[in-house]
Amino acid sequence: MATNYALALSTPKPFFTCLKQSPFQCGFPAINQSQLPTSCDAKHAIFSNFSSRNLVQNLCSSRRLPDFKLRSAAAPDSRDEAAKADKLVRTVQLAAMFGVWYLLNIYFNIFNKQVLKVYHYPATLTAFQFGCGTVMILVMWGLNLYPKPKITKSQFLQILLLAVGHTIGNLLTNISLGKVAVSFTHTIKAMEPFFTVLLSAIFFGERPSLWVVSSLVPIVGGVALASCTEVSFNWIGFGTAMASNLTNQTRNVFSKKLMRKNDESLDNINLFSIITIISFLFLAPAAIFLEGVKFSPSYLQYAASEGLNVKELCVRALLSGLCFHTYQQVSYMILGMVNPVTHAVGNSVKRVVVIVSSVIFFQTPVSPVNSLGTALALAGVFLYSRAKKMKPKAA
Repeated sequence: MATNYALALSTPKPFFTCLKQSPFQCGFPAINQSQLPTSCDAKHAIFSNFSSRNLVQNLCSSRRLPDFKLRSAAAPDSRDEAAKADKLVRTVQLAAMFGVWYLLNIYFNIFNKQVLKVYHYPATLTAFQFGCGTVMILVMWGLNLYPKPKITKSQFLQILLLAVGHTIGNLLTNISLGKVAVSFTHTIKAMEPFFTVLLSAIFFGERPSLWVVSSLVPIVGGVALASCTEVSFNWIGFGTAMASNLTNQTRNVFSKKLMRKNDESLDNINLFSIITIISFLFLAPAAIFLEGVKFSPSYLQYAASEGLNVKELCVRALLSGLCFHTYQQVSYMILGMVNPVTHAVGNSVKRVVVIVSSVIFFQTPVSPVNSLGTALALAGVFLYSRAKKMKPKAA
């Protein structure tokens, strides 16, 4: 009866060395070479006396036989199972990182809005958030948790321009969050793909495909519909959110070009870290110039006399700063594990999660038409991320 198991004999090197020698050096009876007859028939008669039984007996008497090893032919199956296990672990890890990314975004927007409701100094708050990120980066590099970057003078000048856009973009976002509802600010920021396509076409001559252009229609239409029916609408909140789209996407477009040129010497995490430090050094004195010293003990004591809960303010400002930097670090880590299209889809889902959670937490009044506009804009963002994956057909 045929067996279902396949086994292969794996012999050690000494046995193959033995095969290269004469058969009489491997445990067979010795024969005097001078006594061998010269005719072929006579030689055949002598060697035929070594029957298969004698051959087995001589092999069994050899000390090399125990060196035979049995090797299972089912090893490829074990490798497949190991690969499946590794893939499962990676999937679970990636899902957990997406969950952390979304959760940190939710908490950042909630803490940030709570602080801005009672503390009307967005430049000071933004500088403080950059300061929290700077401390975390220095600790990361100081403890060798991540390798320090090595940049050239020309790279630094390019990064400096990106940091200016990053600083202004985050400052404008905080101004908008202080003026309008969180859900409305993020609905306006769904216009980011529109500015990405526009800036790429203006500065680098990149022509978008028909599918990409088509996906921009529901984005623009949805934002317009949501803006017309927004209860908390005001022009400062709307204008600063739209301006933050322009500055942030300018930063993103040029940072992609920088990474293509220097992808071996400067990765995404270190690029973001350097930008954060420069943004803090740039905005801290600017915030003092624009708003005065609003984090000094004397000012906080005055604010407490006016009924402000200073302890709660400081705790929530600190939490917003920690969440602000950490969620961006996690975002860059995810980008290193998946392709840009998958990351863009995840970012679209993140915006939906933030809008829904903020509406629930702050009990923001939302009309059906406003909800339709928001949903339309977010659907357009999702279609845009899918359209970017499509490769144009060769003419």
